[in-house]
Amino acid sequence: MIGGQKDGLRAIRLLTYLMFLMFAMTTDAVGVIIPQVIEEYGLSLKQAGAFHYATMAAIALSGVMLGFLADRLGRKPTILIGLFLYGAASFLFATGNSFEFFLVLLFVSGAAIGVFKTGALALIGDISTSTKQHTSTMNTVEGFFGVGAIIGPAIVTALLANGMSWKILYVVAGSMCVVLFLMALLTSYPKTKKTTTKKIGIKQTVRMMKNPYALGFSLAIALYVATEVAIYVWMPTFLKEYDGDLVWWATYALTIFFVLRAAGRFLGTWVLHRFPWTTVMLLFSLGIFLCYLGSMIFGLGVAVVLLPLSGLFMSMMYPTLNSKGISCFNKSEHGTVAGVILFFTAVAAAAGPFLMGVVGDSFGDVKYGFMLATGFAGLLFLGMLYNWRHNPASALHSQLDQTEYSVSKS
Repeated sequence: MIGGQKDGLRAIRLLTYLMFLMFAMTTDAVGVIIPQVIEEYGLSLKQAGAFHYATMAAIALSGVMLGFLADRLGRKPTILIGLFLYGAASFLFATGNSFEFFLVLLFVSGAAIGVFKTGALALIGDISTSTKQHTSTMNTVEGFFGVGAIIGPAIVTALLANGMSWKILYVVAGSMCVVLFLMALLTSYPKTKKTTTKKIGIKQTVRMMKNPYALGFSLAIALYVATEVAIYVWMPTFLKEYDGDLVWWATYALTIFFVLRAAGRFLGTWVLHRFPWTTVMLLFSLGIFLCYLGSMIFGLGVAVVLLPLSGLFMSMMYPTLNSKGISCFNKSEHGTVAGVILFFTAVAAAAGPFLMGVVGDSFGDVKYGFMLATGFAGLLFLGMLYNWRHNPASALHSQLDQTEYSVSKS
């Protein structure tokens, strides 16, 4: 076992960072893989989008039906189960050549992500000493996710450029998963304080979905996710017709987006220590909306710059909202609430691009799908405006800082 409290905490942080990096390599590479799948199997936009929908649907179901496992079984067993399933599904990609077979594997890997991600998110609460530190850690974790989102598409691009199959990406992810499984197995985990004697299960998850804090943050996150995934699922297809002076920028637009998103998340700790999180969310949501609105008004020549630039404004949105939502609950409930939020996250990640694909197919151009995404961005801004004016979770966060965290240590 990896011993010592400090060594154990370092190992847990590293393990959590690398888990998020690993699964981002596959989930966020889908925008680069979809054009290849369309060509290989002769699919429509809606059909090819199933490569994304299958994973997101499985994550959603896993989050709401299995998110409680982190609170019932413990963080370690939950993470080990998820990593095992994800690794197995990833390696099986090398054995198949059927679109339907790949969809089954994507569904299994999505369910696995839902399991180990809720375990990891609950673990962040266990190692945090305040709600503020929880948010800072979450931004760092999502920063590593952002790095994985850069690495994944880069690997696929390099594979295709050398005449190799995109399926090798999943073999790489599976190999990483083996290492992380062994790390998780050998790491000592902190004990989670129990605050209830009630049996933890699916009924608790259903009750939590009615909680106004869980529901409010989940809906805000859903709007954000529907806006964000439009970029990495459909932007490569949207910019494919661009032939202006910034062709090189258009070629690397998705990479630029991911780099800006990752960089912003690593800066999250610095920014959130100096400015109120409600103000940061308001300004960043406004920046996202203006990037989308400008792209729709001024056309492809402007969209080629503004859509990748939106990654900077998106950087801190998801980890901050996710952290603030989870921090509204006792640590012993973090796995369950993480599952609820993950459900809304994945539903939005599946439904948003699906609706964009339907709209794009109906009107004959993916641009019309981006008009829908602009509407999502506008609603997100209105939600953050309300949050900035009223900050409804402020009193609850202050209370939980006293009862669930050691504020003096933060």
